[in-house]
Amino acid sequence: MEITHRIIETNGIKMHIAEQGSGPVVLLLHGFPELWYSWRHQIPVLAAAGYHAVAPDMRGYGDTDAPLGAHNYTYFHIVGDLIGLLDALGVEKVCVT
Repeated sequence: MEITHRIIETNGIKMHIAEQGSGPVVLLLHGFPELWYSWRHQIPVLAAAGYHAVAPDMRGYGDTDAPLGAHNYTYFHIVGDLIGLLDALGVEKVCVT
């Protein structure tokens, strides 16, 4: 099983995610100035343990859209992106790291 990549439309942007596995979702969120790639070693381990590991490139990073203007990067936007991601994945409950 390999890490797969796809684009999810969420909250008015296109968000790149890397994912592997099936089961309960573990959402791996990176900080500044990182990407999904920061989690490349943890994703296969979580997948092998029975989890669906999902690591997005956050708004403005990597292959995710980067809207112009600081006003597009509030906590409300980031939370909205993640809620839209969870809706696209069809899950109501996740573990966030």
